[in-house]
Amino acid sequence: MNDPYAPTPADRFSFGLWTVGWQAQDVFGSASRAALDPVESVHRLAELGAYGVSFHDDDLIPFGSDDTVRDKLIGRFREALDTSGLVVSMATTNLFGHPIFKDGAFTANDRAVRRFALQKVLRNIDLAAELGAPTYVLWGGREGAESGAGKQMRAALDRYREAINALCAYIRERGYDIRLAIEPKPNEPRGDILLPTIGHALALISTLDEPSRVGLNPEVGHEEMAGLNFAHGIAQALWHGKLFHIDLNGQHGPRFDQDLRFGAGNLRGAFWTVDVLENSSGYPTAYAGPRHFDYKPPRTEDAAGVWVTAAACMRNYLILKDKVRTFRDDPEVSAALATARVDELSVPTLMPGESLTSLRAEEIDVEAVAARGMAFERLDQLAMEHLLGIRG
Repeated sequence: MNDPYAPTPADRFSFGLWTVGWQAQDVFGSASRAALDPVESVHRLAELGAYGVSFHDDDLIPFGSDDTVRDKLIGRFREALDTSGLVVSMATTNLFGHPIFKDGAFTANDRAVRRFALQKVLRNIDLAAELGAPTYVLWGGREGAESGAGKQMRAALDRYREAINALCAYIRERGYDIRLAIEPKPNEPRGDILLPTIGHALALISTLDEPSRVGLNPEVGHEEMAGLNFAHGIAQALWHGKLFHIDLNGQHGPRFDQDLRFGAGNLRGAFWTVDVLENSSGYPTAYAGPRHFDYKPPRTEDAAGVWVTAAACMRNYLILKDKVRTFRDDPEVSAALATARVDELSVPTLMPGESLTSLRAEEIDVEAVAARGMAFERLDQLAMEHLLGIRG
């Protein structure tokens, strides 16, 4: 019997090499798994039904490799892509692992570090273009501070903007078909990271020389670490036309970055996230990008368990996609939406040509309107029952 939740490349699921390849080393313990060859990752992900793979430069080419080693590793990777049929869905740069980035990259106090960071990114943008990546993600994990006196925030934001403007100009001058996507995060590894949320990143983008080239790569865990609603965040990114890419995983609220498999942690949040992604055509720019998983197989899992978790990320998304579909197609839900006046929110408060003078003259029965219930609990319970599988 065919499995309705078996992924195929048409589902556009992708994974970072750093996800399945994580050796499970953390600040409290050494690695619990052996290193994984990127070529093996490509082939195993293809066998599971993924369509794409992403990478940091250092995931593919160890830091400090000479050109001979670099060319060999790129050649092996390209051959694996060609053989497996996987595409490079996104690329990024590791600007956080090496000690040179201990105080950041684009916003490091040390000017020499900032210049080296730009060199590193430019070289990997060239590789991203060569491999056909449409999106280049910028995650500033070390762009921040622990000491209030240690970082001049206005100057740091100037340097952040300067770097992104320079990268946009480089991409334009080279004729690359690549868009940049900022990935916000509130903290970890720095005590406080610059551009901590979707809103902060949107504000910076509005000040750029070429804002149309830059959007967002929000991550479930990062927004929930800040205590925010991820589904609302990506809805606003869509409203701005700025959801260029997305990182899916699981998180248990505002604590350390857990990077659980998608659906684990906040399951209701995952349901509404899928609802927004799969029904995004009502926004200025519908999301057509990959469903990218940025998670980490737990330290408890061996090599076989890595692939169990990767398969589970995709399966959970497809299960939730099915639950969302049955929820939206349910006649009782349609009736509950009408009772809750959800569609009425799309009606302008002031009709075209209506004046504020006429509005001020309008008589509104305040007590009658105040007495009307919204019936949100009925609507939410229907969503819960679809999620729990007793409807549809």
